[in-house]
Amino acid sequence: VRMARLRQPQARRYPRGESRAAPQHTMLAVTLAALPSLLLSPSVPATGSRARAAAVRMAGDGPSFGDLDGSTARIGIIKARWHPEMSDSLIAGAKEALAACGVKEENIVETEVPGSYELPLAARYMALSGSVDAILPVGILIKGDTYHFEAISDSVSSGLMSVGMQTGVPILFGVLTCMSEEQARVRSIGPGNHGPDWGRAAVEMALLRQSAVGGPKSKFFMGFGDSGEDDAKPMTRPAERIGF
Repeated sequence: VRMARLRQPQARRYPRGESRAAPQHTMLAVTLAALPSLLLSPSVPATGSRARAAAVRMAGDGPSFGDLDGSTARIGIIKARWHPEMSDSLIAGAKEALAACGVKEENIVETEVPGSYELPLAARYMALSGSVDAILPVGILIKGDTYHFEAISDSVSSGLMSVGMQTGVPILFGVLTCMSEEQARVRSIGPGNHGPDWGRAAVEMALLRQSAVGGPKSKFFMGFGDSGEDDAKPMTRPAERIGF
C-alpha cells in the first residue's frame, strides 16, 4: 500500500526589500510580554485640567486646635515683601485667627523685610527684644529655573529653626515653598489660606512659652521693656544672681 506523503507548506518567498509581517499570534505574545514593563514605567506628565488638579493638591487637612485663650499672648509678625498680594492675604488670615483667640490688637507687633532670606535675622532681633511670646514670619518662595529656590528655602528653614532654639522664643514656619505661582495662590488666597492655622499655632506656642517661663513680664532682658519712669534708671544686676 502506497502511503500518501503529507505535503509541507512551502515558505513564501518575498521580493527583495519587502519585510515579512509577523503573525498575529506572535505580535500578541510580544505585547503581553511587554505589558508589565509598560505598567511599571513612569507615567507621562499630565496636561490640561489633570495637571492643574495635581498642582493644587495639598498634603492634607491642617492640625486641630482646641479653645485657645490668647488674651495675654504677644505675637510678632514679620512680612517678606515679595508677592505682596499673597503675603498680605496670609497675614490677614493669621490676624483674624489671633482676634478669634482673644489676642489684643496692641499685643500684635508687625514689621517687614525685603525678602524671605532676611526673615531669620529679623526674627532674631524681635526675639531678643523680649517683646513677644511667639513670632510668625511670613514669606513666599516659588521655584524658578535655577537652584536659587532650593538654596533660599534651605537657608530660611534652617535659620528660623536656629533662632527659635537659640532664643527660646517659638518661631513659626510661615513660609510657603511652592513649585508654581498657582500652588502659592491656592495656599494663600481663598479657602486654602494657611494664615488662620499659622495664627492659631502662634497662640498655642505663645501659651506654651508662657507656661514654661512663668508668663508675660513687664520688663524684659537685654534692656528692652515697657516705657515708663523706671526705664530712665540704669539697670543693675542683682548680686545674688549668677549666670543667666
